Amino acid sequence: MKKLFKNNKGFTLIELMIVIAIIGILAAIAIPNFISYRNKSYCKGAESDANNVAGRIADYFSVPTRVNLPTTTNLGGFAVLTNLNTYAIAGTANGTITITVTDASGRCPADYRTPMTSAANPAGYWAGQTYVKLIQ
Repeated sequence: MKKLFKNNKGFTLIELMIVIAIIGILAAIAIPNFISYRNKSYCKGAESDANNVAGRIADYFSVPTRVNLPTTTNLGGFAVLTNLNTYAIAGTANGTITITVTDASGRCPADYRTPMTSAANPAGYWAGQTYVKLIQ
């Protein structure tokens, strides 16, 4: 019976508190980075949608008889977009075509959008919550 009470194996309260503190510090570092990463994915989603629409426009014009600017219906509607984003097409068939994709979530962070101006990258830039892509 004495042998049962002499078992001193296990963790002390101090050791458990140190482990919990370390886990808390790691969580405090990881969670904001994860949130930032997730919010940037909304930006990338809008940019990807613009590239998908550009690809569909190129596919549309691969037929020689098509000489007019395509409509949303010609490109498959809004099924090509993610996160309820919307797009619009403007321009001319034989000139510059402007594709604008609006980020419906509104969660694309400003620190990601701000450096991407029309002066920095005229082929694809952010104007507020809208990503603008130019194709020629």
